[in-house]
Amino acid sequence: MKYPDNMLAVAALQPDYMGFIFYDRSPRYFEGEMPKLPGIKKTGVFVKAPVNDILVKVRQHHLQAVQLHGGESAEFCRELALALSGDTFQSKVELIKVFSMLDTFDFEQLKPFEDTADYFLFDTKGKLPGGNGYTFDWRVLKNYPSKKPFFLSGGIGPEEADKVLAFLENQPDNRGTDYCYAIDVNSRFEIEPGLKNTEKLKEFKSKISCQHQ
Repeated sequence: MKYPDNMLAVAALQPDYMGFIFYDRSPRYFEGEMPKLPGIKKTGVFVKAPVNDILVKVRQHHLQAVQLHGGESAEFCRELALALSGDTFQSKVELIKVFSMLDTFDFEQLKPFEDTADYFLFDTKGKLPGGNGYTFDWRVLKNYPSKKPFFLSGGIGPEEADKVLAFLENQPDNRGTDYCYAIDVNSRFEIEPGLKNTEKLKEFKSKISCQHQ
């Protein structure tokens, strides 16, 4: 999210999270003041940012979640998680660690982050750290070895509603189904970077919510 009026329009759809990118090389880079967004977890997205820079943004914008999108180490995540657990924050700040994949993925990479991340997020590997506009092969998640809930991300657009519903069906042989916590959407719902098409979001949410009970 980038524009205050658009934020309020999207907030009216009551998403659980809204993302704000604090990476100055992104066309979605956020500057300025956020409107109040009650009931929505404001999420700061960071790419290789120092811990202190992240803490400044968390305090400035009262963020409820931090998404790390830059290949940060497990040691870095432990340092950040410890800092975020301090009593200077009014409530818990969730830590979301991003991993990028295409047709294969070594799930051993997750183990060092199990004790620090609240959630994993699986995105499509591409030229940019997010917002590449195309999906990875979700079958990779069939043998998901962790019990950590995750966000499914990466190029999900209006046309993927049926595919998302199929993924979320209770398939006993697909561990990805069991631990998929949230669906993350971004570039495929944009009019321009940072400006969301609220009608497309409303239609997508309605279809997912009505059929996935």
